[in-house]
Amino acid sequence: MISHVVVIGAGIVGLATAQEFAARGHRVTVLEKEAGVAAHQTGNNSGVIHSGLYYAPGSLKARFAAAGAQSMRSFAAEHGVTVDVCGKLVVATDESQLGRLRDLHARGVANGVPCRLISAGEARDYEPHVRAVAALRVETTGIVDYRGVCEALRGLIEADGGAIRFGQGVTGIRDTGSGVIVTTDADEIAADLLVNCAGLHSDRIARLAGLRPDVRIVPFRGEYFTLTRDAEQLVRGLIYPVPDPAFPFLGVHFTRMFDGTVHAGPNAVLALAREGYTWGDVDPRDVADSALWPGLWRLGGKYWRTGIDEVRRSLSKRRFTASLNELIPDLAANQLRPTHAGVRAQAIRRDGSMVDDFHIERGPRQVHVLNAPSPAATAALEIGRSIADELAPAPR
Repeated sequence: MISHVVVIGAGIVGLATAQEFAARGHRVTVLEKEAGVAAHQTGNNSGVIHSGLYYAPGSLKARFAAAGAQSMRSFAAEHGVTVDVCGKLVVATDESQLGRLRDLHARGVANGVPCRLISAGEARDYEPHVRAVAALRVETTGIVDYRGVCEALRGLIEADGGAIRFGQGVTGIRDTGSGVIVTTDADEIAADLLVNCAGLHSDRIARLAGLRPDVRIVPFRGEYFTLTRDAEQLVRGLIYPVPDPAFPFLGVHFTRMFDGTVHAGPNAVLALAREGYTWGDVDPRDVADSALWPGLWRLGGKYWRTGIDEVRRSLSKRRFTASLNELIPDLAANQLRPTHAGVRAQAIRRDGSMVDDFHIERGPRQVHVLNAPSPAATAALEIGRSIADELAPAPR
């Protein structure tokens, strides 16, 4: 049966989901409050196609990332989007990290990721300026133009008769018993099925639909620097640290982008707005939303020292450089220039735990994607296929 599917959000997950429905012959309408695609998380991420290395075996992240790395590379190549499968190094910079590096290798093997442990000398064959006592080489990690992917998805949706309506913030959602009525700033739209891929505002959209999510979106800003032209030769590809279990994010790393520039970062500081790309971006409603959620205070009680360190690093270029020098000792502070920041929509439970996997909640004829951080861009085509299979499985 042909359905009218409304997808909220024109980031990469929303567009991939809409394209999958459109390709199956459904009528699709994408609602986006901004003036174009990929305006927030998708358009401000590091551009990395992740391999599936970091994620717990059997998790949605592990399953979707491994398949998504392949499907995203194929999609980009098929549609003329810039992609470079350059591989990456995960670097142990001292002996104390070797156990965690071996554990990471074992996890990668369990997830079917092509990776191998290499010596410090082999690491420097790949990255001559890196500090390493050992490293993990991951061959399937790459770089892609995610904005270009989104434009390609937009073209496919429109070619299949779908519509993307910009400047359409959602203000209400009502279940009719047989469908869903979505109210926007300008219109009311009747749909058979609803998919919420609103990212930074996804929990609010779920509440508009009558759900009571057991998570709250809390925004964390990741700030980046770009290396000056004379410093770009210090980095050939992608260089990551061994993840620190005392820190809930991956940590600062180096990424050679598809245009040849090298980005360094990100840190992770609590943002004062869900679209808070600078310290000056403050939204009282967003601050209250975070401050009134008990999970944030419980998380802060566990990681308050780390949080203070991240704020100091945000405010001090010297501290930021020192973190980067753990990986590339030869980099100087005057070789860093501030560039864009991104905001991560992190779902936090009431008990203070950060949702580590993709998190999806459901209502009548509805799917709400409430936690889709990295590697969601990598896995977007797989996520979209999974949602379409659930709501409107293709006939066999």
